[in-house]
Amino acid sequence: MASPHATPPREPPPAEPLVAAIEEAASFLAALWNRETEDLPTSATQLHVLLIVERHRDINLSGLAAQLGALVSSASRLCDRLEAAGLLNRLHGSSRRAVMLRLSPDGRALLDRMRRQRREDLARVLTRMPPAARTALATGLSQFRVAAAKNTVAPATRGLFGPA
Repeated sequence: MASPHATPPREPPPAEPLVAAIEEAASFLAALWNRETEDLPTSATQLHVLLIVERHRDINLSGLAAQLGALVSSASRLCDRLEAAGLLNRLHGSSRRAVMLRLSPDGRALLDRMRRQRREDLARVLTRMPPAARTALATGLSQFRVAAAKNTVAPATRGLFGPA
């Protein structure tokens, strides 16, 4: 029998304030990252294509369309524009249907430039934080990534921004 003076078990803190804080921080991060893509010579969808092609070294048009959730004809038109801009190469295999997609050197340089700028912007924000807060953020994000990986598809297979 429980003692009448025993303290009841503590409830975990409500998630709502934390969820709201994360949502707000993610909004700031998205705004920071989107600002960097405004100066790029591609649309957000074209950038997404470049990131998918980068991630999947041997992807064909059908695979790209599947990753985009689009028709092959739509993916092909996106690739036409990227190829015309010098950002993507189509490598024809032994059959006309076996076309592999690869980043051109200019396409790789564009993604590298975007990531470098994002990292510089993030570093500027992080330097405004006290060292203990940066450490806590790194620890929290690491644990968040582990917890999220148990329940969701990794962002590198779906997200707009791809691998770091």
